[in-house]
Amino acid sequence: MSKNYAFSGTKREQAGKGVARSLRREGNIPAVVYGDSKAPVKISLNARTANLEYRKGHMFTTLCDLEVDGQKHLVLARDVQLHPVSDNVEHIDFLRVNANTKIAVDIPVEFINHENSPGIAAKGVLNVVRHAVELFCIAINIPEQIEVDLSKVNIGDTVRINDVKLPEGTSPVIKGRNFVIASMVAPKTAEQIAAEEAAEAAQDAAAAAAAAAGPAADEGDDKAAAAPAEGDKAKAAAPAEGDKAKAK
Repeated sequence: MSKNYAFSGTKREQAGKGVARSLRREGNIPAVVYGDSKAPVKISLNARTANLEYRKGHMFTTLCDLEVDGQKHLVLARDVQLHPVSDNVEHIDFLRVNANTKIAVDIPVEFINHENSPGIAAKGVLNVVRHAVELFCIAINIPEQIEVDLSKVNIGDTVRINDVKLPEGTSPVIKGRNFVIASMVAPKTAEQIAAEEAAEAAQDAAAAAAAAAGPAADEGDDKAAAAPAEGDKAKAAAPAEGDKAKAK
């Protein structure tokens, strides 16, 4: 497991959108610490530090030594809210953990021994179905990755969860299903590539033709809508009998 990272925070009593906006103007972000049968604690963190750690890509699988007003907490980030435009961190939820805490975590899949794979040697293509697998694990011993050995994977082979040696003390969240992680497929032939390119070209040509015909078709529809039917013209031109009598 990677070495813990550290944050230093400050307790805050108030909550709400107005408070959050005020914190962000000051270069901080709101966060909350919960779990371990203790009351939640609202805190504020330095926004720059939080963004730097988040962009390293490890916050959900690495523990954090969080100090809040002199009190230390061992926590794991469970949710991070981002700004919809800038992708900057706007709020973090931290879970207190201890030696008995067991949680579900998405663990990245790492494929090893590419150079020894008979499938890759035969120009096969590795089709990755899952780049991460959700595992139950002890919070203080979260594995960095799941290693999938390709040294015996040939073209046509499928790697399933039961084929993988999982890190000690972990188990899949998905039970009773030997789900696929990756497969080794044969390379495409020149004929297949040519057929796909021809199909794409035909689709592009059809789309271009439809786009070119679109305005003309619309114009015809507009003319048809604007021109009244012959029967309608006659009805409009001929006054009703009652109207004739009134006119006399």
